[in-house]
Amino acid sequence: MEEVKQNKMSSQPVCGLIWKMGLPMIVSMILQAVYNIVDTAFVINMGADGVAGNLALTFAFPVQLLIIAIGVGTGVGINALLSKSLGEGNREKADKTVGNGIFLGIAVYLIFLLFGLFGAEPFIAMQAQGDAQVTEMGTQYLTICCCFSFGAIGFTIYERFLQSTGKTLFSTIAQISGAAANIILDYVFIYPLGMGIAGAAWATVIGQILSLAVAMIFHYFLNNELRNGIKNILPSGKIIGEIYHIGLSAALMQGLLSVMMLGVNLILGTAENPAVVQGSFGIYYKIMQFALFACFGLSNTIISALSFNFGMKDKTRSRACVKWGILNTLIVSVIITVLFESLASPLAELFGMASGNSGREITDVVIVAIRIASIGYALMGFNIAVQGVLQALGYALSPLIISCLRLAVFVFPIVWLFTLSERAANLIWWSFPIAEFLTAVASAFLLISALHKKQLS
Repeated sequence: MEEVKQNKMSSQPVCGLIWKMGLPMIVSMILQAVYNIVDTAFVINMGADGVAGNLALTFAFPVQLLIIAIGVGTGVGINALLSKSLGEGNREKADKTVGNGIFLGIAVYLIFLLFGLFGAEPFIAMQAQGDAQVTEMGTQYLTICCCFSFGAIGFTIYERFLQSTGKTLFSTIAQISGAAANIILDYVFIYPLGMGIAGAAWATVIGQILSLAVAMIFHYFLNNELRNGIKNILPSGKIIGEIYHIGLSAALMQGLLSVMMLGVNLILGTAENPAVVQGSFGIYYKIMQFALFACFGLSNTIISALSFNFGMKDKTRSRACVKWGILNTLIVSVIITVLFESLASPLAELFGMASGNSGREITDVVIVAIRIASIGYALMGFNIAVQGVLQALGYALSPLIISCLRLAVFVFPIVWLFTLSERAANLIWWSFPIAEFLTAVASAFLLISALHKKQLS
């Protein structure tokens, strides 16, 4: 038990621990949004092809979200199992979890490789409604992103190896390395080299591969609490089952982001002037990810800290993890709300150089979207924090219910109703804070029930 006592997750004051672990994870998660923000900003400013390029990225984005979803979901299961095993002092199980995590990363990549080769074009065509230019650009971008997705998927696995032992700073450094490379390469590939939307895709995958390489170096040379062995990569049904007992729910929750974006894209396709509304939604949703991923960063911190202390059967520290995890997530989401309300116009102007009236119209709609939808960020933070608590306590269905409510059950019918209005471009953005409020009511009941059952109330 000596190793467990030395672990900061069992000894440091919980509030400080949440911030110390959470801030690097917030930065790391936000930087995942940078890839898509940067791609969109450079593509929409390409000139005559900018508006079509933005639509192509918008239609490809649900699959990119799905890649992140399955990778992160698998990583969450790995993180929770590793933290719990280390908290229990079970080194053998922790080592097998590392090996099986690598195996799962390879398996997930092969699935998206096949989709990139055979499924990218029909997926884009389904949304493009006969627009040949958008279909061609979207297919080109999505094929590259899927066929070389091993960087994004692999990084989510190795990132969790580092996070499960409290080495969140290393995972953040790896993420920053890739994001910086993406920004530089986006400019070089799209403008001086004239590679267009393909340049944006190559910049993204190269940045992700660099992040993976840096994370692997940190893990194999500095992550001494975990042991690596080729024999542990051989799949274990028991270990994989335990990973996905939590991870499947997390993957489905993240995957619902993809379902929500695809569904809203299709609904908005029925609105008046769909190109402007869909293009605005694509830009807004990528900007919104700064808030969303910041909340996920703290949610992941809750999972690591609460899983560890709950595994040690330390109820006092477990209660503190719940309290400070939710409170700190609310603080972060409120700060982001204030920033977004203040900076709505400059954020939207990043995408305001597309040629023609459509570019200006899209920018104006994005400003409205940011100012309305950000009202619900505090509620979003609460819902996501509660999901983290429930995952850490071993619940799989309850967090999934929360995601279904906030991303599908409430959003789709409300968005559809607003598209029937002549003022749809302004009204549809109210769908998101309304959905978050209704979900927060359900989240509160699920949280209270779970804490009572686990004797943590």
